[in-house]
Amino acid sequence: MSNRTFTMIKPDAMKNGHAGAILDRIIKEGFRVVSLKMTKLSKEKAGEFYAVHKERPFYGELVDFMSSGLIIAAILEKPDAVSAFRTLIGATNPAQAEAGTIRKLFATSIGENAVHGSDSDENALIEGNFFFSALEQF
Repeated sequence: MSNRTFTMIKPDAMKNGHAGAILDRIIKEGFRVVSLKMTKLSKEKAGEFYAVHKERPFYGELVDFMSSGLIIAAILEKPDAVSAFRTLIGATNPAQAEAGTIRKLFATSIGENAVHGSDSDENALIEGNFFFSALEQF
């Protein structure tokens, strides 16, 4: 169990003006922001990040969506961070997400679900290192 996880505020939430509210909610839930940056993924970089899904039917659509606008990438810290953050963001499908979760509040569909959250300690480390050098992690 690690105390760090990785998240991205996705292009839909950025476009809809929800980034500030999402970050505020994350901080109020006791997560410490270790690293934070706003960036835009190229199709190549989005494809590299989501390479684990390359054989899935939604891969092309996911890459197109994630490269369609700005994102905010962040490494967060809190005891049992991965599990705690996945609880905070809710189910991938916002219609099935618990009341009060980030996806219930800000997502519009399964495809445009406002935030990414690492699904394991191992992936949190890989994903955080994809966006941030060691000098950018505090």
